[in-house]
Amino acid sequence: MSGLLSIDGKTALVTGGGSGIGRMIAEVLVAQGARTYIVGRTRATLDATAAELSSSGTCIALPGDLSTVEGGRAVAATFAAMEPRLDLLVNNAGSMYDAPIDSFTEEGWDSVIDLNLKSVFFLTQALLPQLRAAASAQAHAAVVNIGSIGGLRIGPKENYSYQAAKAALHHMSGGLAKRLAAEHITVNAIAPGFFPSALTPVDKPEIVEMMSNMVPRKRIGTPEDIGGTVAFLASRAASFITGAVIPLEGGMAL
Repeated sequence: MSGLLSIDGKTALVTGGGSGIGRMIAEVLVAQGARTYIVGRTRATLDATAAELSSSGTCIALPGDLSTVEGGRAVAATFAAMEPRLDLLVNNAGSMYDAPIDSFTEEGWDSVIDLNLKSVFFLTQALLPQLRAAASAQAHAAVVNIGSIGGLRIGPKENYSYQAAKAALHHMSGGLAKRLAAEHITVNAIAPGFFPSALTPVDKPEIVEMMSNMVPRKRIGTPEDIGGTVAFLASRAASFITGAVIPLEGGMAL
């Protein structure tokens, strides 16, 4: 049973890891001993985050634009040149667009679908050689897709493409899980509720209080909540879990 919950020594890649939920995940992974690469568009943000998180472990900035298939393949190629294996891929990068139904644009639709859904599939595809190299009957490789409570229930915003992308991401995770299970690669989705991020600003105490009052647990999410769940899915303890969508929202969906 020794090391059942450990991710020490594993290699991880977190997209959108420079800020928000991605940074929270990376913070926990680094502290738990995983060699962690963070991907994002803005080099300065990535470098600052990597420098800060490296105080407790190893965090490496890997700039790249995942909004196109070519950009994702370039990130995968850069990673492959540095690492032969990948124990944990966290597909977290995403965006949101909301507008009234009468003025909702095709550009707003496509940009969200491309980043939140399409890029996840093609980046995972591009990194399959490294995931396969890490996977064995004794130690699985893990793909964790960050979905949303917005893919489980309809919220107040008119964010139609976001709702569609996250619901599709949850379902696609099951498809990938079924295909890759025999290769010792697990694929699961996490559906977070309220966590501090650019999509969920919590810059005022009254906003935090309002959000907390909507959650049965009476608080918003923390790095330990999201990072701990991701770390668990990458550990030996979760090797028999695949194709799951895990609500991480303090009971909001009840």
